[in-house]
Amino acid sequence: MAEHLASIFGTEKDRVNCPFYFKIGACRHGDRCSRLHTKPSVSPTLLLSNMYQRPDMITPGVDAQGNPIDPRRIQQHFEEFYEDLFEELRKYGRN
Repeated sequence: MAEHLASIFGTEKDRVNCPFYFKIGACRHGDRCSRLHTKPSVSPTLLLSNMYQRPDMITPGVDAQGNPIDPRRIQQHFEEFYEDLFEELRKYGRN
């Protein structure tokens, strides 16, 4: 029995522990997740929650002045943010 439990730990078959949290240290369900989120003492993952905010976050598809935003502009905004963040973070470790 112990071998079986050890073989499914952290997988989709594990109905107690969240496999997403086990793999990457984050879960899209957050506190609403029905499975356990066991926090590891050490992890190679750095989670920067809520760091990126879309320009249409308050009203999807519309800017602060009420004008529609082209989806390509939203994608460009994200890519510029990601590249800037990547360049800054790579100063502190291997890429």
